[in-house]
Amino acid sequence: MTKKYIVKLSDSERETLERMVKSGHESARTLTRVRILLKSDASEGGPRWPYAKICEAYDVSTTTITTARRTYVEQGMEAAIRRKQPEREYEQTLDGRAEAHLIALACGSPPEGQAHWTLRLLQTRLVELGVVESVSHETVRKTLKKMNLSLG
Repeated sequence: MTKKYIVKLSDSERETLERMVKSGHESARTLTRVRILLKSDASEGGPRWPYAKICEAYDVSTTTITTARRTYVEQGMEAAIRRKQPEREYEQTLDGRAEAHLIALACGSPPEGQAHWTLRLLQTRLVELGVVESVSHETVRKTLKKMNLSLG
């Protein structure tokens, strides 16, 4: 049996959510969660829509509704409607110096026996030259794309 999460919005919360829907300046995901909370409102005068009706009205799964309701009950309104920020911090593999080496390599002539540079060739060469200890070809691709360079 699944635990039911009862949403009871305060007047100020309801007002804030209704204002968000009317303004329409939020992402589609945020507005969907706002509407789920508004229709799930079990406080006095709230619509108290059941899962099936919300699913049908907003074309969402019961999991989406449960997640929105659970997050509201456990963490509050803001957490229920906003996307959770990733907790992991990504360390940049290529700093400015390494990016400059990559660009110089990519703009230079390819290794002997090769018609052109490939992502994997650039990856290997950066490691061989000691610019970085390791780097993925995907990082090489993203860096070249960021600099508006292509190998083609």
